[in-house]
Amino acid sequence: MPSPRFRFRSPDRSPRATPALWTGAAVGTASSVLLVLVAVRWSPLMSLDRSVADALHRHAVTDPGLVRVNRVLTDWVWDPWTMRALIAMAVVALWWRGARRLALWVAATSLLASLLQQGLKAAVGRERPRWPDPVDSAQFAAFPSGHAMTAVVSCGLLLWLLRLHGAGPGLWGTALAVAVVSAVGVAATRVYLGVHWLTDVVGGALLGVAVVTLSAAGYARYTAPRKGSHR
Repeated sequence: MPSPRFRFRSPDRSPRATPALWTGAAVGTASSVLLVLVAVRWSPLMSLDRSVADALHRHAVTDPGLVRVNRVLTDWVWDPWTMRALIAMAVVALWWRGARRLALWVAATSLLASLLQQGLKAAVGRERPRWPDPVDSAQFAAFPSGHAMTAVVSCGLLLWLLRLHGAGPGLWGTALAVAVVSAVGVAATRVYLGVHWLTDVVGGALLGVAVVTLSAAGYARYTAPRKGSHR
């Protein structure tokens, strides 16, 4: 007897997807405004960034053990490539289970998010930090933070897939807790080490939320049955 295929619930239909599209557009607009402020070097924002990064980084470098822990977390556990590997495994699993359209959609969303982050990074033109004292660099890191954006996109897509699959409250709650800890952890470690500006981390997280929200809503509209269709 052939093994049963892994099946997902039908996604929300078009009317329910519309609010999600508006939410994604609103978050995207907020992150775009933040991008413009970063790009034009808006002085109050940059002053706040510098004061926060300076205070946290000066404290961080006095504790080598904590710096090593943060480096392991951000370079291995929450590294963008680790997050992309999780999405790649999810895509392979979806493809193997027969949900090929969904697999391609998730892969395309992850790829577009990476291209968006790299494109904006190049557009703003932030420089790499001068370690071990990046605070003394006039411009450092990049908007948006690749760690923050990739973590939010990856965790968000995995949460969406669990919701689409109809995961129970226990699994959903556990996955949500892991996603929140990951997102907050990435933000805390990157800003604490002085590797990214505060606005870069916030901007990356906002863009990640916008990408996931728009992708989920777009998939619901794309797969909704057309009028006169019997799907």
